[in-house]
Amino acid sequence: MDRGRMRRYCAGILAVGMMGAGLGWAQAQMSGRASAQTTAQTTAQPSGQLSGTYQPKFPGDPARSESEAQALGYMRVVLRAEREYKKRHGKYTDSLAALAGTGTFTKRMAHTTERGDYTASFRPNHDRPNHDGFVLTMTPKQMDSEHRSFYAEEDGVIHGDDQKAADLDSPRVK
Repeated sequence: MDRGRMRRYCAGILAVGMMGAGLGWAQAQMSGRASAQTTAQTTAQPSGQLSGTYQPKFPGDPARSESEAQALGYMRVVLRAEREYKKRHGKYTDSLAALAGTGTFTKRMAHTTERGDYTASFRPNHDRPNHDGFVLTMTPKQMDSEHRSFYAEEDGVIHGDDQKAADLDSPRVK
């Protein structure tokens, strides 16, 4: 092989090598951008909820989103505190404030009705015999496929509805 041909051959190899290195660098940059975009897409939304697919917190978790999981968790704490209150006092309480210090229920939980994407509501259920009962609801600020409304009474059964405010006739949440 003559010198001219050898130089062109080496220059070609060098060019291909540099193109490969450049392509590798470009792919790494694009991968970094894609990773940044993915990170941005899964960061907190204004609602405080992470975008993407909801990951159940336990086997059989009925929540459809982080917001629902938080709302249902709050309801379970209230229902558990009401059961404890009834054991101690022989009746259900007429207010959330009376539950403070019962189990894991705190004063802050009683005084803050805004619970993320939901608003909590509690009232005595005077339709029950001896007026001993309560109604607990969690109403989403925006009703959609990831924000159902929830309803529970002293029996501890949580009902959910994605079309209207949940009530006793709404489907049971599993």
